[in-house]
Amino acid sequence: MKVIVRDNQIEKAIKDLKRKLVKDGFFSEIKERRFYDKPSVQKKKKRAKAAKRRRKRMRTKY
Repeated sequence: MKVIVRDNQIEKAIKDLKRKLVKDGFFSEIKERRFYDKPSVQKKKKRAKAAKRRRKRMRTKY
C-alpha cells in the first residue's frame, strides 16, 4: 500500500492511509485476530456475518 505525501501535508496523507486501511479491512482483521476463538465460535461468527451480508443485500435491492 502506498500513500504519497505532497507539499508536506502529512495529516492528509495519514487520513488517506487510514481510509485505505479501513476499506481493505485491516482494522477489522486485527480486531478479529486479537484473541483465539474456538472453531465452533468461528463457525458461528462466520454464519452471523453471512446472514448480516444477506440482510444488507436484501435491504439495498428494493
